[in-house]
This record gives sequence, C-alpha cells and structure tokens, in this order.
Amino acid sequence: MELTPELTEQLTAWRRDFHKYAEPGWTEFRTTSKIIHVLRDLGWDTVYGPELHVADERLGVPSAEVLAAARERAISQGGDPELVEAMGDGFTGVLGILKTGRPGPVVCFRVDIDSNDLNENPSDEHRPTAEGFASVNAGAMHGCGHDGHAAIGLGLATVLTEHKDELTGTVKIIFQPAEEGVRGSHSIVAKGWFDDVDLFLATHVGAGEGLGNVCTGADKYLASTKFDVEFSGVGAHAGGDPEKGKNALLAAAAATLNLHAIPRHSAGASRINVGTFVAGEGRNVVPRKAVIRAECRGASSDINDFMFARAQDVVAGAARMYDVDYELTITGKADTALPTPELLPYVHEAFAHTAGVKNVKDSGGGSGSEDATAMMKRVAERGGLETYVQVGMDTPWGHHTEDFDVDEACLPIAVAAEADIALGAAAFLTSIGR
Repeated sequence: MELTPELTEQLTAWRRDFHKYAEPGWTEFRTTSKIIHVLRDLGWDTVYGPELHVADERLGVPSAEVLAAARERAISQGGDPELVEAMGDGFTGVLGILKTGRPGPVVCFRVDIDSNDLNENPSDEHRPTAEGFASVNAGAMHGCGHDGHAAIGLGLATVLTEHKDELTGTVKIIFQPAEEGVRGSHSIVAKGWFDDVDLFLATHVGAGEGLGNVCTGADKYLASTKFDVEFSGVGAHAGGDPEKGKNALLAAAAATLNLHAIPRHSAGASRINVGTFVAGEGRNVVPRKAVIRAECRGASSDINDFMFARAQDVVAGAARMYDVDYELTITGKADTALPTPELLPYVHEAFAHTAGVKNVKDSGGGSGSEDATAMMKRVAERGGLETYVQVGMDTPWGHHTEDFDVDEACLPIAVAAEADIALGAAAFLTSIGR
C-alpha cells in the first residue's frame, strides 16, 4: 500500500490539531467529536457515549466539576456541542465500524487518544512551540504520541473506505480514551465490542526505536495496578492538645516507606512506587487528611497481584498503627497479554513490504504497562488472533516528557502496513484454517 501525498499531509494536520488541543483521559470531548465527524464523512458507523461503555467498569474518572469544565472547554475549542453533550460525564472515545455487506472476518484496530498530565515545553527550541501547535491547554500535553495514534486511525479509515470493494466482513477501529493510567479499555471490553473479533492489532509509536524499525509483537509490557489511598484521622491543636488528634500524615508516611520495602519477586520484574503524597493543613495542626497515589507492576499478572496484595496489607497496617481510617481506590489496572504466535508472520510480512521500513522484529517493546492487553485477552479468549505493534521513530526525547514530539514520518508507515493487513486478513485467516 502506498499513500497519496495528500493523505500523508492530512495525517500530519490531524496529528497537529489533536496535539494543540490535548485532552487527558475521560475528558477527550473535542478529540472524540472531531474523530466522529471524520468517520461519519467517510461513511462509517460510529458508536460513542454511554453506548460504548459499561459505566461501572470505567476507572479513574475525574470529578463532575472537572468533567463539566472539560466539556465547556471542548466546545469553546471547536468541539461539536451536540456530540459533547451526548458524551455526558466522560463517556469519551468512539468505535468506528465499516460493514462491507459481504461475509468475512471481523478485523479490529485500536488506537488511543488521550494526553498526559504535563505542561509542554514553551521554548522555541521545542518544535511544536516554534511551529504553533503546542498544547494550549494547561496541564495537558500529548507526551506519549496518542495524537499520532488518533491520526493513524483516521488515516486507516480513509484508506479502507477507498478500498471498501476489496474488503469482506467488518472492520472496526476503536479510538480508546484514558489509556494513561490504564483506565479506559475495561469498560469497552465489558460492553462486548471485542467478542466477535477475529484479528486484533493495537498500535503505538516508539521513541528511541528509530524510524523504520518495527516490533510486530510487543511482549514486554508489565501488569499493573494503580491505586489511591485517603487516610482520615482527627485534627487537633499540635501544641494545646495533640493527644486528641489522630495523625493521618504519619499513617501515610509509614505506608509510603513500607510500600517501598515490599520484597521484590524472584519470578520476574516487580515494581512499586508512591508518586504523590499530599497531607496537612498547617504547621500547628495535627493532620486529619492525607492522600497518596501509588502503583505496582509485575512481569506477569501473578507477580503484580502479589505486589498489590502486599501493598494492601501495608496500607491497612499503617492505618491501624496510627488509629486512622482509610479508603483505597483502584484507579487503573492492566494485565499482561502475549501476542498470538501464528499471527506474527503475517503482520511481519506486511510491515516488511511497506515503504520506509528497515527492520522488523517479532518480540520486544517497552516495559511500561498497557490496557490494550484487556482487549488482547478478550480476543484470545474468544478464539481470535491478536498482537501489539510498535512503530519506531526518530526523536531524542522519551515518552512522558515535556519535550516529547512525534516524528510524523512514522505515521504513513503504520497506516500503509495496517491497511494491507486489513485487506489481506480474510485470505490469511483462511490459509491457516481459521
């Protein structure tokens, strides 16, 4: 597959538009509405709003106040008011569906669309700032490449629309919200949108991998649990009657130290981190409230489960030690999931024959965490084939940094290869007896 210069330019334009109006997880109102309009113009069916999710399965949803402000901002920045209203309290993201009307497989691609909680580098040495497409939203920046992913999804929809007569079955593209913090996939999976998928492919751009390098089976992602703990004690005058207080800060401090003391697991990589700690009201007040935000990870779901079970014990023990109450809330989670081995040669070949690709490997990838694994697991459980692809690019800055920028030359590589994968999926599945 070879993309037209016009579509290649459009990929960059889409990516830069999403970058400028960055929206964190569950607040992607403008982003979602823009994507819906493109898909509708192409003739795709769209599923969005509460219909896309099982409401109770959403994790880490912001407060009603945050969501209301985000809806208002999205409309002021060009979001469709009717669509924004339909997304309600953070039911963001959209599933695009192209039905050919001919018997064949269900092929599904996943891209994510949310930004990071970052302030972008305001220096003119930073290309988005110098060229006028840096984020205009304080505390929100596309520091991981999801703006590029959204553009890839729209480019793929465009190409497949043009080649619809060559397709059979159904193509789905899920534009997933709230991947950061591994929060957004579970409610979509629970709704059943992956239960009929025969072939599934998730995509991510990769800093430091080098343009033209592709991993067709990223298999190093760690399982993870993200959790917040709020400790509630009793305030008191620190000089006058400290014995009447119950110190939530000390409970949180004890928990923080002892969470980091959890033994690491001998069966594989394990991680624990307390990322934020907020407590207290004044120097002469026994702290009545303290909040920590933490995460654990493991090379397997079992290892992560071990870490989280020990973390819960530590938190409970710290609360008992200082006689305070606590509430632990899971705000995100991800399991491990391995690509289907019989799918990898097909995906490998598609990328290897794509212009601009220099090297393809079938294993590797980063050691962060990904909630696309929930989609992968459901597809595999239902007998489908699945994998996770990382498309390399040239950029000196790592993901989740204020200087991160997408090398836009990688976008047409992903679109071209994945279009070929969709177009050849029926023949491939038949060839392996599926």
